[in-house]
Amino acid sequence: MLFINKITSDSIVDFAAEELKKYIRMMMPNGGDIRISYNKEAEEGFRLGTMDDLGLDTSEIPSTELDDVIYLDCTAEGGIIAGSNPRSVLLAVYEYLRQNGCRWLMPGIDGEYVPMQEIVPVRYRHMASSRIRGNCIEGALTQAILNDFIDFLPKVGLNTFMVQFRIPATFYTRYYNHDDNTENFAPEAVSTNQIIQWNVVTECEMAKRGLILHSYGHGFTTDPFGIDSAIGWGTVNGSAFPAELMENFAMLGGVRGFFKDQPLNTQLCLSNKRTRATVADYVASYAKKHSNIDYLHIWLADAYNNHCECEECRKMTPSDYYVVLMNEIDEALTKVGSSMRLVVIAYVDTLWAPIVEKLKNPDRFVIMIAPITRDLTKGYGEADGESLLMEYKRNKLVMPMTLEDSIEYYKKWERAFSGDGFVFEYHFWHHQHYDLSGQMLARRIYDDISAYRSLGFSGIIECGSQRDFLPNGFAFYTHARALFDASLSFDDIKRDYYSVAYGEDYEQFDRALAALSEALPFDYFSPAHALRRPERYAIADAKERFAALRAATDALRALAHSHRDSEVRARTLSVRLLDFYCDYVEHLAAIFECKANLDDDGATAAADAFIREIGKHEATTAPYFDHAQLLYSIKSRIIPLNHEFTS
Repeated sequence: MLFINKITSDSIVDFAAEELKKYIRMMMPNGGDIRISYNKEAEEGFRLGTMDDLGLDTSEIPSTELDDVIYLDCTAEGGIIAGSNPRSVLLAVYEYLRQNGCRWLMPGIDGEYVPMQEIVPVRYRHMASSRIRGNCIEGALTQAILNDFIDFLPKVGLNTFMVQFRIPATFYTRYYNHDDNTENFAPEAVSTNQIIQWNVVTECEMAKRGLILHSYGHGFTTDPFGIDSAIGWGTVNGSAFPAELMENFAMLGGVRGFFKDQPLNTQLCLSNKRTRATVADYVASYAKKHSNIDYLHIWLADAYNNHCECEECRKMTPSDYYVVLMNEIDEALTKVGSSMRLVVIAYVDTLWAPIVEKLKNPDRFVIMIAPITRDLTKGYGEADGESLLMEYKRNKLVMPMTLEDSIEYYKKWERAFSGDGFVFEYHFWHHQHYDLSGQMLARRIYDDISAYRSLGFSGIIECGSQRDFLPNGFAFYTHARALFDASLSFDDIKRDYYSVAYGEDYEQFDRALAALSEALPFDYFSPAHALRRPERYAIADAKERFAALRAATDALRALAHSHRDSEVRARTLSVRLLDFYCDYVEHLAAIFECKANLDDDGATAAADAFIREIGKHEATTAPYFDHAQLLYSIKSRIIPLNHEFTS
């Protein structure tokens, strides 16, 4: 019988021990039970605990709290499984299992591969190559989907999750409203109180695994003033609010009001001391009640070129007043005894760094760049054309389209803050829908991670759906593994994923998927500089390209059909998702073949058919494919903006 002895008394280590027991028993189902005990003095069996508790050297680790170091020294009978902190112990368990052949390809039990074999010795020590490795809530979801996703994160080496807003209602209602798919699913009501309870479930599932909780973001321009950010990007009638309340909001063209009737997109009058004090007091009260949050994001409105034009606000840049606000929030948190870390965001207008003000307490803050307007078809160092860098001009800014320009703006923040910085990226926001192979986006992610690391960033949080596993999970797997281990090559990661997902014939699947992007590459669908110019989709060799795409789709379908059933459930799932995916590609191709021939009416009709037919599969594909986020991408980037869908 095998034994697991917990050296560290901690609930996360308790969970790690149970996970180790479960998967070893799955690997050796006839090996008998595994006994778990707490025994600080144990010298036999598996010993799980922090490196400090096991007497291992941690002197070279910058922060045992924030940096994940794993230590494995195991024979077939047991040994040491340790980490720099309790979360790292869980990561060490999954790495031990990974080196014994286990793989997690997608969330949920159907996405995992556990070989039936005897366990083998493992000796390994590694510090995760990036400190921050995570994902942010987006798209549409259910709590069951999110539970599986949270469970999946540490299994692939990720350690962070962010919940946007005070109440993340938008992301649940997107799912349950079934917008643009009511022909197949009736809308379902979900109350705010239910979502509040579900959010607690998310936080508890994260705490069980020791995951780092980032929270809030947008909403601090509304919630402190009694305007509920749970409405998301919804509209309200500003005339219904008292004039004294509206004094807190930006003046544009001599008038204070909600920008395009959207409170969430409305900036504050940051020169107003009472406005800043209201925000600071609110943050302090919120932080005191929600002390489980590790990083509280204080973001401004979700819009740009709409900052206050009053006489006082014009005296400094928005970033200068933003820094003044952050320093006052720091003081308010100190008064209530909160050590919660705050995230400063360099996003749209605040990419332009402060000129005068500095963050006074570096230990409180980290800074995050969010290059939302970059062209994802180009990586760092790949920009073509001249730089468009410009001096700050209030409400007349041209947002940077290249990653190089975004980074140049960000670098000037060093005068105001010299501490830790990380990236909020958007690879899985829309662009997963524009890469037919799933391989080109994966390559962009891999190269971006390498570039950001070389520039000194401590990691990435991806703003994207929790259902990015179509045509497979390779792009997401690349995100996770490249952040965890910089020594892995792109080909290493691809071989690792594909060989498990598709078996011994994985190279055939690799080539078959690649052929889709060879026919219509990523940049055909996703040119950030020309997303809404219909003529850019016209191509001279449209007939040949779409014929090649149809042939590639037929070949992929035939390959999938010949491998439909496997003894490995994760492999069967991976192959059968490709069958659905071929339908998806065929419908998408019908839209773009019309666009390539400047037949916009035909494209609109094809889009209606696409949405109607793909929507029929939402129930079976829901854990892996975000139907609502796809429709958002299609509507905002492909179909004419004035088109109303028929479904």
